Amino acid sequence: MSEQNEHPEHSQGGTYSVKGKEFTRDTRYITTRITADGRDGFAVEPGRYRLVAARACPWANRAIIVRRLLGLEDALSLGLPGPTHDARSWTFDLDPGGRDPVLGIERLQEAYFARDPEYPRGITVPALVDTTTGAVVTNDFAQITLDLSTEWREHHREGAPDLLPAEHREELDAVVRRVFTEVNNGVYRCGFAGGQEAYDDAYDRLWTALDWLEERLADRRYLVGDTITEADVRLFTTLVRFDPVYHGHFKCNRNKLAEMPNLWGYARDLFQTPGFGDTVDFDQIKKHYYVVHEDINPSGIVPKGPDLSDWVTPHGREALGGRPFGDGTPPGPVREGERVDPDHTPLRA
Repeated sequence: MSEQNEHPEHSQGGTYSVKGKEFTRDTRYITTRITADGRDGFAVEPGRYRLVAARACPWANRAIIVRRLLGLEDALSLGLPGPTHDARSWTFDLDPGGRDPVLGIERLQEAYFARDPEYPRGITVPALVDTTTGAVVTNDFAQITLDLSTEWREHHREGAPDLLPAEHREELDAVVRRVFTEVNNGVYRCGFAGGQEAYDDAYDRLWTALDWLEERLADRRYLVGDTITEADVRLFTTLVRFDPVYHGHFKCNRNKLAEMPNLWGYARDLFQTPGFGDTVDFDQIKKHYYVVHEDINPSGIVPKGPDLSDWVTPHGREALGGRPFGDGTPPGPVREGERVDPDHTPLRA
């Protein structure tokens, strides 16, 4: 795994855009899978693996949400790095002594180097780490949540929702692809654009997709079918960061999410659904983007706004019908030790 890093700017610390270039995401992940049959050498085994997932990161946030919705807390432990990192790695600065209490490491980089001492690319979250060796098994964020829904099924809680309904799978996969390329990654193409032309193109693509979603959600409560699916999880983690970060910091500023009635109602509906908003730490989100991206925000100043109280206002989306958890049930209360700081969220227990 010693191939050349195609994004050397990411190893410079605080540098995320390259002058004159459009942003392209390095999608070469560690694709080893943890499966029920262990065909890649890693079988699903309760208590063996640790999900390392920073609340600040949208790609990691989706794994935290899926783990909670499916009730995998007893089978898969959760490590939470702090919201900021340097050129080397995410760090466990929120834990006593600055070390993950299970893995015993200060930096996630240590788990990547345990897998490959010459690991050449970015140290990303989420990552699934084998606690028996201390080595990363996979950081393939898109596959991780799919496998939690399928390969880990034996360990789901009673009443866990089906996030990948077979009868809608073709439509679901198509929606997920468009949401990823145009929205999840689209905001980054705007924010990390290295030139005006690249930014203009990214901006137009993003708003074309958001207008499509605004129209799609006019007469349906959820993106696919009448229940919450993987598609909703993936879109939510971008929407919840839109007004606090992407609108200003990434220059995605045609209008605010709060000015798009259907998307704003949809986002609040999910935020107020157990398993979604109770995983969101707005303070960590803002600190991550405004502090880490030094080339975009060289002052390092973190804005105080926006006002978050509107996230818990009535959304009216129940009128569209739908059954959030299908034939299942909502997850129970957030586990002790995994609760978001009440000062960092408008939700109140």
